[in-house]
Amino acid sequence: MAGLLSRVMPKRFRKEGVAIPVVRLQGVIMTGGSQFRPTLNLAAVAPMLEKAFSRKDAPAVAISINSPGGSPVQSRLIYQRIRALAEEKNKKVLIFVEDVAASGGYMIAIAGDEIFADPTSIVGSIGVVSGGFGFPELLRKIGVERRVYTAGENKVILDPFQPEKEGDIEYLKTLQLEIHKVFIDMVKLRRGSRLSEDETVFSGLFWTGGRGLELGLIDGLGEMRETLKRRYGPKTRLELVGGARNFFGRRLPGVMGADAIAAGAASGLVQTLEEKAMWNRYGL
Repeated sequence: MAGLLSRVMPKRFRKEGVAIPVVRLQGVIMTGGSQFRPTLNLAAVAPMLEKAFSRKDAPAVAISINSPGGSPVQSRLIYQRIRALAEEKNKKVLIFVEDVAASGGYMIAIAGDEIFADPTSIVGSIGVVSGGFGFPELLRKIGVERRVYTAGENKVILDPFQPEKEGDIEYLKTLQLEIHKVFIDMVKLRRGSRLSEDETVFSGLFWTGGRGLELGLIDGLGEMRETLKRRYGPKTRLELVGGARNFFGRRLPGVMGADAIAAGAASGLVQTLEEKAMWNRYGL
């Protein structure tokens, strides 16, 4: 309908230049979330992606990423949705890294046909990490006896209230290696010959945008507006695609707000600290 109206509307009323829909993906990647503590996951971002790729007159979709990573499953689901929509709608995908696109954030970034970053952005961290806390001594000190009844000898594997077991750790590492291989294969598929043969690329290290360009992790250095105007013309317009809002007009989960850490106290202090630790790992 928009295309038809633009053709019948007098020229003086038409908007000139190409319009590029922009989707912002920001935050730690995990399921759940709320209007007070947004997180990045497929359920939250799917509506924005569908809306952006539905623009028939747009030659490309620009996606801004700012994420230290998180769930490999949600990262891969978002990656797959972007690629599926790009192929279905025949759209070019241009990714722009803000502060960081690391680990799961970089997994999403490789959905782009081209990836751009600032020279001071952080990219990479192609690896898998698991973390947690152990409390076996705490229970003993406060006089609490833990009672667990299971059917299945490995049902309480990696229980934080029991001492670590070598077999449990080895099993976890096996899972991590499998996930890491999937990640590596995805990067090789998408980046292909652009990747450097540097052996550290898949080691879990992360780099600045400048070094990431040398390693083939990204395609160029540049800011979104400048890059798009240079490519599609000086009259190119960037149109931000917003997320869904609730009855009160508040944005639903998907884009991380400035109040995320403070509001997180109500929904779990430990989880909030873990999210903050993920950002801090990259100096953010």
